[in-house]
Amino acid sequence: MNIILFDSFTRMHLLPLTFTRPVAELRAGITTISEKWQRWFPNSVSCLAPDYIKPVFPVNVAADNILVDGSIIPDQQIVSAIQQLKDNSVLTDADNNILAARLSESQVQSLISFPEYLDLRSLKPQSIESVKTFSAITHPWNIFSMAGELLTDDFGFLTKGCKSAPLPASNRCVNPENIFIEEGATVEFSILNASAGPIYIGKEAEVMENCVVRGPFSLGEHSTLKMSSKIYGPTIIGPHCKVGGEVNNSVFLGFSNKAHDGFLGNSVIGEWCNLGADTNNSNLKNTYEEVKLWSYVKKGFTTTGLQFCGLVMGDHTKCSINTMFNTGTVTGVSCNLYGDGFHRNFIPSFSWGSTAKLTAFQFDKAMLVAERVMARRGIQLTDSVINMLNHIYIHTEEWQTK
Repeated sequence: MNIILFDSFTRMHLLPLTFTRPVAELRAGITTISEKWQRWFPNSVSCLAPDYIKPVFPVNVAADNILVDGSIIPDQQIVSAIQQLKDNSVLTDADNNILAARLSESQVQSLISFPEYLDLRSLKPQSIESVKTFSAITHPWNIFSMAGELLTDDFGFLTKGCKSAPLPASNRCVNPENIFIEEGATVEFSILNASAGPIYIGKEAEVMENCVVRGPFSLGEHSTLKMSSKIYGPTIIGPHCKVGGEVNNSVFLGFSNKAHDGFLGNSVIGEWCNLGADTNNSNLKNTYEEVKLWSYVKKGFTTTGLQFCGLVMGDHTKCSINTMFNTGTVTGVSCNLYGDGFHRNFIPSFSWGSTAKLTAFQFDKAMLVAERVMARRGIQLTDSVINMLNHIYIHTEEWQTK
């Protein structure tokens, strides 16, 4: 059974994070959505993304395929329903949206090319099954608002039947049975409180001295928690990150840095981002009103239903020291920001400038920055990634300030 996680219209609600990846490659807990599906269907999961993303995330098509909406978090109920699908049949939700479809190779090939998202409403299935409840990541704020439960589920799976590496005596721990240290990780002279949720330290990760961590919390492999960091869970730091200062209920997808003091709360940070020293964001309005966030679907601000909502930052975006982000701010892909005062609440992709003036970040210069940044992690900026970013540059020009 070949599982293909496709980008439905939900992808549009998850921009700017899904400008540069399939929906299923979003980190939802310790692992990504696609990694969760790999647990149920080992070695048979790929993603079906828009045409400009496919060269970076290729899809695998087999004789017998089950297309699944890539925003869905797998559990026993949804997996059982999918496994019971017959040929040329679909699984829908209570609103008749297609969540999954069992299709032949020729059927998938006829659907494989699309510019933004895959619409399966043209299918003519032989049978229709349905599920009433399931879990999914449908908006950027779900990534941090659902972080606690998703992290806890991942913790149970990743640590089942495994023995944690010993925690050095220099640390102070609360509920040590809820703390798991992977091989090669180092933790010294820190306080780990797992009474409110588990704490997971990945392979070759480092928690430097004098850190105070309250779970639920996960630190990805090869990531570093800098000295005297203060972490309030649920917080998830993906692989190859450096994080310091004060962080509350935030998610770093991976390969990004916030290495110095400053506050980050109720936020999602994409890959290859850097937050300069003393960067701060607001996560609560002075009026205590519901926070609104930029929607690429509405081309305006939309309600979140949240009182606490901070920053959503697209991949490859950088900000200088002392940058301030207001409550409910969205920055696109590959922005370079600096200056005093609060930046606007929506910053288009490939923006360069201060709070006083934004101009377009020239594409060639943006690629030079990306190349240097990725090289520091030993990763090459490939032609396929450059072409993907160029597509984003061209198709977001309407928002850029010339």
